[in-house]
Amino acid sequence: MAREVHWNSDTLPNEAGVGSAPTWIADCEALAATIRAHCLRMTHRGGSGHVGSMLSIAELLAVLYTRILRVDPKSPSAPDRDRFILSKGHGGAAVYAVLTELGFFPRDWMLGYYRDEGKLMGHISHHLPGVEFSTGSLGHGLPVAAGMAVAAKRAGHKHRIFCLMSDGDCDEGSTWEAIMFAAQNGLDNLTVIVDYNKIQALGFVKDVIDLEPFADKVRAFRWAYREANGHSVGDIYEALVHLPYEPGKPSWLTAHTIKGKGVSFLENTVSCHYGSVNDEQLAQALAELEMPA
Repeated sequence: MAREVHWNSDTLPNEAGVGSAPTWIADCEALAATIRAHCLRMTHRGGSGHVGSMLSIAELLAVLYTRILRVDPKSPSAPDRDRFILSKGHGGAAVYAVLTELGFFPRDWMLGYYRDEGKLMGHISHHLPGVEFSTGSLGHGLPVAAGMAVAAKRAGHKHRIFCLMSDGDCDEGSTWEAIMFAAQNGLDNLTVIVDYNKIQALGFVKDVIDLEPFADKVRAFRWAYREANGHSVGDIYEALVHLPYEPGKPSWLTAHTIKGKGVSFLENTVSCHYGSVNDEQLAQALAELEMPA
């Protein structure tokens, strides 16, 4: 059965009458654990990598898809839907997992992830219901999201555009060009979320290309800026429920996360960027998540 979505309210869920805060928080946390378990199983079965990059965004996706994004699995191409772009396309299995849980496509599609006969590609693909844009190479997501946002503005449309980027995305010149473009055009219908897990590819961000002082840079580029604990569903919700942060400015949320979150032997390790898990590790990881093997 597909999970319920409550995105209509502009207030906290307990104030909107859709359940007490502990209930909705527990539901989102359970969904995040399910996303992680699906990603571990999919990457293990398909022999693919990037599992650490998937685990760090589980809470972000759980809150976005059940509380924030105006999307409907029964009408995935509705003109007034919000648009979501995963710029870090290598984490696509996490989006596949949440789309499956919400009923965008059948569960058995996950069995073919990263396999020749399967429908779910290693990097996220727009050929699937609920996916707006195919991504892979970093630095592509935000330019496209900014283009969607300016087009919506000029057409007078009210839908919003969300772009989830990695910290590695922020090494790319095309990203910063889009950052300047969005501010110049007052794209307050655009929200960026950065999965700031501080590990990219083969090293720690501070040792590859240090982004700090990150907040100062974003503010200097005329964006409205906030930060949140990217593993606290309450923090994420409160940071995204009232948008834009400032009229006439695009909104930027830096979500502080942990690479490989939820699995002790993967957390904050460089190796989990390209890696997956073997049979024994899968069993241990699912046990830690309290999920069935």
